[in-house]
Amino acid sequence: MTRKQKEWAFYKGDEFRFMGTTRECAEFLGSSEESVRYYATTAYQRKLAKRKTIDNSTITVDVSGVV
Repeated sequence: MTRKQKEWAFYKGDEFRFMGTTRECAEFLGSSEESVRYYATTAYQRKLAKRKTIDNSTITVDVSGVV
């Protein structure tokens, strides 16, 4: 039995960029699947909060459970 893939929505600042599974997002961003998952962690959110501006930051939203 395989695990259900999470769906992510990526934003660059306020601009929507891409939506897809962890693997699809990693390919789109040119990074690893671990990086995709990291963008959704509270540790990354705290890191963003310390910045003076987050206008051009990558924001990730888990949309797996959204209907």
